[in-house]
Amino acid sequence: MSQFAARLKEAADRINVALDALLPREQGSESRLINAIRYAALDGGKRLRPFFTLEVGRMFDADEAALLRAAVAVECVHTYSLIHDDLPCMDDDDLRRGRPTLHRQYDEATALLAGDALLTFAFEVLADPASHSDPQMRCKLIAALARAAGAQGMVAGQAADMAGADTGSDLIGVTRMNRQKTGALINFSVDAGALIAIASEAEKTALSRYAHDIGLAFQMVDDLLDAEGVIRDTGKAVGKDKGRGKVNFVTVLGAEATRERIGMLAKQAKQHVAMFGPRASVLREAVDFVVERRY
Repeated sequence: MSQFAARLKEAADRINVALDALLPREQGSESRLINAIRYAALDGGKRLRPFFTLEVGRMFDADEAALLRAAVAVECVHTYSLIHDDLPCMDDDDLRRGRPTLHRQYDEATALLAGDALLTFAFEVLADPASHSDPQMRCKLIAALARAAGAQGMVAGQAADMAGADTGSDLIGVTRMNRQKTGALINFSVDAGALIAIASEAEKTALSRYAHDIGLAFQMVDDLLDAEGVIRDTGKAVGKDKGRGKVNFVTVLGAEATRERIGMLAKQAKQHVAMFGPRASVLREAVDFVVERRY
């Protein structure tokens, strides 16, 4: 197992344990909702976003407890976004990570409410003094996550994705949509680790640029997998965007040009963290994982 693979697995294991401990347990009239929340949040996945928070903070020997709780918060927001993305009113998907989507396993109303609960739980986690002894730091993390997830971040990108070609079918429009839909939360994940670590402005800038490029590359690979992947590998439906007339990098650029841009972004991302030397070796390996993944 490579250093990156070992660290990604370690991060995923830590997030799963922390989520299991922090999420509410089945009780009384809320049992169905709580079971649905746990079904969605504890179903595995790459846990790449919390990995970035943990790994960036680790580069600076930042407080592990603070990093872990910030990582849990970002994973809760990510899971909520997937639940809502899968709903019939949005992408209407039946599979997520090789299992029935939440609204298929339970029902649409329960899925909607489970997503709402996970979003609000993320801010409850960050607001707790256990997340950081400095209330100003907790406020900074809350504000940054709210911006990344909200109407000028991830939700804006989701809205543009649903609007399809109406929002613009050129490269600028597609890039902006995906900077919001996918990139904003990846940027927060990296920025949170640097923020907790009290990194310098130059270090924060380098890491933010890394996150920008790896976020775009991640979405481009997703678009290629939707066009060329197989359900056995992806664990979710493929060919969705073309079938629904959605605009993405492959529909705008074509598959080969998309691959070329992925390579360019991967090279840039590694260059951004060159200043950290061996400390950023795992972040550089993460770039290779993102561009070579099949799920």
